[in-house]
Amino acid sequence: MDIKVYDWIESHANQTPDKVAIEDLYSNRSLTYREFHERIARLTDHLVSQGISKGDRIACLSYNNPEMLEMQFACNRLGAIFVPLNFRLTVPELEYIVTDCGAAVMFADVEFAETATRVVGLAGVPQLIITNSDGSDSPYEQAMAAASPRYEYADLILDDIATIMYTSGTTGHPKGALISHAMALFNAVNMSAPAKVTADSVQYTFMPLFHTGGLNVFTLPVLHAGGRVILTRAFDPGEVLRVVGDPAYGVTHLLAVPAMLLFIAQHPDFQRTDFSRIVAGFVGGAPVPVPTLKTFLAAGANLQQGFGMTETGPSCLALMPEDAQSKIGSTGKPVTHIEVRIVDEQGRDVRTGEMGELWVKGPSVTTGYWNKPEANAASFTDGWLHTGDAARQDEDGFYYIVDRTKDMYISGGENVYPAEVEDVIYQIDGIVEAAVIGVADERWGETGKAIAVLEAGSNLTEDAIIAHCAERLAKFKLPKSVEFTDALPRNATGKVLKTRLREQFGDG
Repeated sequence: MDIKVYDWIESHANQTPDKVAIEDLYSNRSLTYREFHERIARLTDHLVSQGISKGDRIACLSYNNPEMLEMQFACNRLGAIFVPLNFRLTVPELEYIVTDCGAAVMFADVEFAETATRVVGLAGVPQLIITNSDGSDSPYEQAMAAASPRYEYADLILDDIATIMYTSGTTGHPKGALISHAMALFNAVNMSAPAKVTADSVQYTFMPLFHTGGLNVFTLPVLHAGGRVILTRAFDPGEVLRVVGDPAYGVTHLLAVPAMLLFIAQHPDFQRTDFSRIVAGFVGGAPVPVPTLKTFLAAGANLQQGFGMTETGPSCLALMPEDAQSKIGSTGKPVTHIEVRIVDEQGRDVRTGEMGELWVKGPSVTTGYWNKPEANAASFTDGWLHTGDAARQDEDGFYYIVDRTKDMYISGGENVYPAEVEDVIYQIDGIVEAAVIGVADERWGETGKAIAVLEAGSNLTEDAIIAHCAERLAKFKLPKSVEFTDALPRNATGKVLKTRLREQFGDG
């Protein structure tokens, strides 16, 4: 797609320079589009002075803050590639990602300075930039102050890569999904109808910006439209209710995962909160229990379910506001610029009402994974991305995500792949066999359960296995419990029969 990339923020800085673009609740800072544009320009000039150019990767380890968005848009102007990092990951996990992408710079929130320093040393990253996230004196602010707001834009087209977002991998290592400028643009366009994103929209971002939901639903689409984004450092249910209920903030848009909805609904301020100003309250990241949706509907919050993945930009399926009650439980219909199929194991379209795997195609869908040719070959058929999700379509054309065809489970909105957890458990002396399955959990939706076979005479305990994992895996990946058995069930080719494990141990 040989179409030039245009700068959204510069355009709004010219059209509406005094309009607030970013409001940061943590630091009590507001940036107009003019100020936001100038800070991005100064950061761009600094990176150029450090030898950063088109194609270089910049890794970011940070809570939500304006600086993270400044770095993203500076990368866009340079043609560098933005690599947001999950701050819940451990040093070994971060080292793998930063090494895999070959980062030339690492940007970090001061609270992650120690972790970032270790990762930079292990991965051999040439430069580390620390910010205090409040506008006070820091290496980041010093670099900005010394830089000029003048530089030359890189020559970019929509097919150029803007971002690499790492997702958990089925083989034990995460994969970097390639997000092009076209994907970001078409995602913004795709969100305009179901979410009614306009220049008057006010997005409240409490999902982490390292996540496709936090960044792309609806932070970037609202900035594309010239609206206002309110950032909070991290999710807190009471704070969410305070901000949403306060007319001074005027929040119109937000996204939450089901676990967040549960915590919000359980807060004592929930019933007293006015949700009437919300134009689009989207929920995704995992199947949503219908009782949870009904609780919000009863409180006057008309939530819209959607379906998407990091690999789909993430816009894919979305429920329109007028269908939220009549089609409760559905993820809606395809957004404008995307094609959707439900296929059987042979890749043939199934009939209406039948379940199959969801395949998607379009300009907001990734072209592949960074340094993963095998994954690319396995994930696409004639340009169609295999989502790995089982779905069905009703007679009215609405889609329902029924189950997952892979072993992946979702805990608190985060994807967890058992192979990665199993790999860590196998590092423990005394383990003969290990398998991990997702089991139902009232709080997190699902949590992991490990099933282990021990060497004769081993005195390994459940607590010891979980403690070992806690040193090497993010908290959301930790198995909540461990069961011990004599042998894992396997088929004739040696594959562990996880269906049988779920039948035997899947009661939580």
